[in-house]
Amino acid sequence: MVAKDLLTDTIPPLTLQDTGSKALKWMDEFRVNHLPVVNKKEYLGLISEDDIFNLNKPDEPMSSHQLALARPFVYEEQHVYEALKLTSKLSLTALPVLNSAKEYAGCLTLSDLVRGLSSFAAIEGAGGIIILELNVRDYSLNEISRIVESNDARILSLYISSQTDSNKLELTIKIDKMDLTRILASFYRYNYVVKSTFHESEFIEDVKARYDSLMNYLNI
Repeated sequence: MVAKDLLTDTIPPLTLQDTGSKALKWMDEFRVNHLPVVNKKEYLGLISEDDIFNLNKPDEPMSSHQLALARPFVYEEQHVYEALKLTSKLSLTALPVLNSAKEYAGCLTLSDLVRGLSSFAAIEGAGGIIILELNVRDYSLNEISRIVESNDARILSLYISSQTDSNKLELTIKIDKMDLTRILASFYRYNYVVKSTFHESEFIEDVKARYDSLMNYLNI
């Protein structure tokens, strides 16, 4: 999934003829703290709520101010992980997206990224979850896939988490089977440490509840 797959036209860009007061009104309306500023198709930068508060005369057009705008962006063909990484690193609520000609194509919001990652991670599909704990040196995706597939199942998504001060990692696997009995028996047979398991009735409802809570928070 790349950035252009999640582009939204819900939030329009500002122009230099717009005022800071209008920008604040739009930020409040669209529930963001950042808005892109463009000149026709040229992306000029991203203005923040703090930038506008620092304007001496917010009711005048932005062209009358000397703005030093940051220019964070991703290209349309960049992976959503890159967009999420930049959004998180810079604490952005909106991230501009440019096409291959470096023209403004739209923007991504936190809500867009969360919805996209929810689909990308197969959260809403039926199945079960297995969480394995293993040493970094013992991790082999080929072997784990073989164990799952030998039980007539498929891996729908997989997530790895680790800590910098540990040689262990945690592997969360979403599998397209409700009954995990045979798969778990295989992992135990190969001496894998199964940290926890969830069936759809337990895991999906919990994830959906957390997802809905996050979306409600982002729309506050």
